[in-house]
Amino acid sequence: MSSTRRRTFLKSFASGAAALSIPPSAWGAQRTINVALIGCGGRGRGVMETFLQAPGVRVTHVCDPWKTRLERAAKEAASGVKLESDLRRVLDDRSVDAVIVATPDHWHSPASILACDAGKHVYVEKPCSHNLREGRLLVEAARRNKRLVQHGTQVRSTSTIIEAVKLLRSGVIGNVFAAKAWNIQRRGSIGHDEPSTPPPDLDYDAWVGPAPMIPYQKNRVDREWNWWFHFGVGDMGNDGVHDLEIVRWGLGVETHPSTIAALGGKYFFEDDQQFPDTQQVTFEYPGDGRPGSRRMLIYEQRLWSTNHPRGLDSGTEFYGTKGQLFVSRRGKFEMLGEDNQPVNVDIPLESQNTTKHVANFLAAIRGTEPLNAEIKLGHLTSSLAHLGNVAVRLGRSLKFDPRTEHVLDDDEADRMMGRKYRSHWGTPRVG
Repeated sequence: MSSTRRRTFLKSFASGAAALSIPPSAWGAQRTINVALIGCGGRGRGVMETFLQAPGVRVTHVCDPWKTRLERAAKEAASGVKLESDLRRVLDDRSVDAVIVATPDHWHSPASILACDAGKHVYVEKPCSHNLREGRLLVEAARRNKRLVQHGTQVRSTSTIIEAVKLLRSGVIGNVFAAKAWNIQRRGSIGHDEPSTPPPDLDYDAWVGPAPMIPYQKNRVDREWNWWFHFGVGDMGNDGVHDLEIVRWGLGVETHPSTIAALGGKYFFEDDQQFPDTQQVTFEYPGDGRPGSRRMLIYEQRLWSTNHPRGLDSGTEFYGTKGQLFVSRRGKFEMLGEDNQPVNVDIPLESQNTTKHVANFLAAIRGTEPLNAEIKLGHLTSSLAHLGNVAVRLGRSLKFDPRTEHVLDDDEADRMMGRKYRSHWGTPRVG
């Protein structure tokens, strides 16, 4: 990848669209797939281990600006793995066929776009983007380069969820006009901290990467970046995105919502985290506006409770004209007919399955299966977290144009669909 292409990063965040098509694969079943891990935290190493257990895969590179994590990942990978602190050197290596992007959220889209432009297939952790506009740019990069990009929402490869969606499509509970997802658990406080000197084994400038530079602070870097506007997407994008994927899929909506109404904030935690610990967000998909085409998606979050609906921290319910269906990525299922009469349905019960999701990605590279969580799906679902968070942050409803991906009649909210980037960190061109 040339330095000229790297320097076009910022331009990519302001322009262009490309034709949408899934690329055919010329790979054979016997060829070894060389994979690089970008982001060597706990999640990254866990996904790497799943790749290592798959046949015909070799992990050739591990990459992280945090030396301690980099060395730990190298020990867990196969012998002969290359260690890199700069992902651009990994992407310059033509022997790398695919990358795992398991960085903090603010790197997900930039790293994945760079990888696509370098000719790599991508397995990107959820949420696929830090903001809505860069998610769109990632979709465009995948199409432009004819690369396969799998979003890390494993529910798309989990039998219980797949079968539940098939039942919904069959009309087993009638017309489904509304669905709810919840994310209810007790998180810990991140406390209060002050800016300080980064640890000597961390290249903090590289860790911040394309985001505007802010001072190092331990409780917004070391495992706590999720809870800061600058680097994360809050728990709606962290854990909630899995359940948002289920309800959006089950409702059958294949676009963005047009109206977002939300309330919430920090009701419990007195600490430095910026995202809400309590959220109620409602999304409306109007269709053509007539009865029968409108859909409602509800997201509920409480991060201070151990009292869960149905005894589960994570779940979804679908409300139809002839019944109700409950399904959870924890491997739970229940269906009721009219008047709350139980309906016995025999479907496989399994928790969200990373092994199957990785296997699907590898099969797609070899040309034997379509991707289960192709990046356009990841963009639509991750965008729900972005829209919901902005509505809560501003304390007002949003009107959104699904076609142009702009907030209507609200310049402040529309600006929050994107962000500024540092000019010396590049992402590839668009168009």
